[in-house]
Amino acid sequence: MTDADMILLKADDRCKFATKARRMPMPSDLPVPAFGRTEIAGHIAATLARHCDTLTAAFHAPGQIASCYVDDLLPEPIARAISHQFPGTGDMVLKGSLRERKYVSAQMDRHAPLIEEAIYAFQDTRVLRVLKDITGLPELEPDAALYAGGISAMPQGNYLRPHIDNSHDKEQDRYRVMNLLYYVTPDWQPDYGGNLELWDTGPKGEGRVIHSRFNRLVLMATNRNSWHSVSEITHPGVRRCVSNYYFSRTPLDTGDYFHATSFRGRPEESLTDMLLRLDNAVRTTLLRAFGTRLFKNPHVYKRTEMP
Repeated sequence: MTDADMILLKADDRCKFATKARRMPMPSDLPVPAFGRTEIAGHIAATLARHCDTLTAAFHAPGQIASCYVDDLLPEPIARAISHQFPGTGDMVLKGSLRERKYVSAQMDRHAPLIEEAIYAFQDTRVLRVLKDITGLPELEPDAALYAGGISAMPQGNYLRPHIDNSHDKEQDRYRVMNLLYYVTPDWQPDYGGNLELWDTGPKGEGRVIHSRFNRLVLMATNRNSWHSVSEITHPGVRRCVSNYYFSRTPLDTGDYFHATSFRGRPEESLTDMLLRLDNAVRTTLLRAFGTRLFKNPHVYKRTEMP
């Protein structure tokens, strides 16, 4: 029995789980322990289930991009272990342009095994079941290929301008409908930057800020109106994030839609906004016309067997 064995209670309340979680005695200064995805997933499912009603209410709040977050997702020794074993930016790929500047990786077998275990813990069936309850999305499907997902690191000067994510998966078969963002930099303060900004009324409105606090998980719906960004890092440190994206055969919006990841300038960036609008139009047109024959996003986990 692991440290987070789950017992689903046979009750009317879909969110009622009981957790047998023993107190973890290890102090954070001991050598980094080895945790497997089964144990990590048990803790994730337990935390989400414990806060299910509150998270459900927040996610479905009217007048804003569907979103919610939960703090202290994992026991601190596990969260600190993930942060400790996170790769340096030299072992990741820089995505640097007018649109964004950040370091990313989906090739998990190049990094410490714990990073892959943490990534795929979020795709465990127990976690997925609670996510479906919270979001009300019964067709939610994880992505073992980590298309555009995986991990990211953002040192000082990095940013993500307001954007909506690619509408589909790499095969253009399923709609992208959900982002899970798990922040793992200890002691990260709000004034360091690197915070998630949700533009509920569009990129010319005002962003709603969610602090990228250590051991916080954010759930965010994605559709053609879910404009979001990451504020520029102003601190000489690195904001680290574990990202999982989920797909569905059914879109969140009514009617079909298709677009590449589309960026906009911030409200004060008129010229940048004009250039990015043109860039969006060109890339979406080419993607719609040629699909993956012209360009395949290399940001996937390239392996012969999916975990």
